[in-house]
Amino acid sequence: MTAVGPPATEPIAVAGTRYPRLALVVIAAAQLMVLLDLTIVNIALPSMQRELHFTTTNLAWIINAYALAFGGLLLLGGRMGDLYGRRRMFVVGIAVFTTASLLGGLATTQAWLVGARALQGVGAALASPAALSLIAATFPEGPLRHRAMAVYAGMSAAGGALGLVLGGILVDVASWRWVLFVNVPIGAAAALAAPFVLARVVGQGGRLDLPGAVTGSLGIAAVVEGLLRAPEAGWTHATTLAAFAVGAVLLAAFVAIESRRSYALLPLAFLADRSRSAGYAVMLLLGASMLSLIYFLTQFLQNVLGYSPVVAGVAYLPIPAVIGTTGLIVSRRVHRFGTRPFLTVGPLLVAAGLLWVSTVTQTSAYPDILGPLVVVGLGMGLSFVPLTLNAVAGVPPRRTGLASALLNTSQQIGGSLGLAVLVTVAATVARDTLAGAARPSAVLAQVAGTQAAFRVGAFGALLGFVLALAFVRTPPAPERP
Repeated sequence: MTAVGPPATEPIAVAGTRYPRLALVVIAAAQLMVLLDLTIVNIALPSMQRELHFTTTNLAWIINAYALAFGGLLLLGGRMGDLYGRRRMFVVGIAVFTTASLLGGLATTQAWLVGARALQGVGAALASPAALSLIAATFPEGPLRHRAMAVYAGMSAAGGALGLVLGGILVDVASWRWVLFVNVPIGAAAALAAPFVLARVVGQGGRLDLPGAVTGSLGIAAVVEGLLRAPEAGWTHATTLAAFAVGAVLLAAFVAIESRRSYALLPLAFLADRSRSAGYAVMLLLGASMLSLIYFLTQFLQNVLGYSPVVAGVAYLPIPAVIGTTGLIVSRRVHRFGTRPFLTVGPLLVAAGLLWVSTVTQTSAYPDILGPLVVVGLGMGLSFVPLTLNAVAGVPPRRTGLASALLNTSQQIGGSLGLAVLVTVAATVARDTLAGAARPSAVLAQVAGTQAAFRVGAFGALLGFVLALAFVRTPPAPERP
């Protein structure tokens, strides 16, 4: 469910490979592993919460630590591949990701696990941009590259779906730790094989905007911390206010840095096109809706309806099935009808599905959930391909990598911020429900919080519909190279 776009520039392979098929296997396995971790941990959240005693709000950091580090450092990771060589950064990223997975599986405290998840995100941010560039360096332009790109995109799409099912199986037959341990043999094999089967791509030289990456990532993390801390500490508590203040200062510094640097990670002028910027905003809102749906519904299925982890994982299969089928149809029709019709209907359907699923109760059965999942999947499937095309429309070749990377970043950051907001909403509603009940029930409080989170998520998707309707237009005229 992550958008895929071409590399920023055509990579120059100074040493090719005699094993292009093995190279594709290594790259695809790494991409599958990176995207697997966007969903596989969700199924294990209830087990992690019980064993490590996470609070309802702190639990969100298991997801947010990965998504924030991944999304916040994605542009920096792509730039480091340009400067220091894509194969080198691919190996470093996979090694970091694999080590972090091992450390996470061994975690005995909350801070240990959250720190390992953040380190996983750092590794993913280094490896993922390099992987796509390495395909372009390994396979010549034409049918071979197209087939390789299709395999890569297939791994990207399969990662999310496989993570939900595999996570449930691993938690059921072993423990939650194996949703992290499973990465170790895959990552180790990919890191060891990469130097022998991947093409060596020369670095381009240049400067690295490290201050921009640090201030942007930490600024968003501080805002997320403030949102998650507010339900327990209070909105006016010193620590909550301090988190928001630090976030505001860091984000202001990020804007100042990016506006003054010729080698900025995010050239602010690039966002001047309203249609493209609206597309990023829509992706941010849809990322928030999708991650929040999986986060809250997973806990609802297991804690309220009593599903086992593996059954909860299988329950999600309609979403990737519908997204994949719809996306294939849209890819064949979008050039005829344009992106705007799909980008308006898609978020509207996501909003409808989330509003529908907000009616679930402790007596709901799976058919009550199946319908909303199909509607949400249909809306997402209508949106993803047009969002990718809208992001790169009118962009010169040297900046298509930036355009697609920003779309991925919008999805990850949107998921983190949206999850923080909705966890705050759910925790506040659950607390108020407990306080006002004549016979307090933790289950009823969780149901009330989950319903509220889905309703707010529906509002976010509806806002995405409004933005698409108001600002997404026909592709802009190409910029000067």
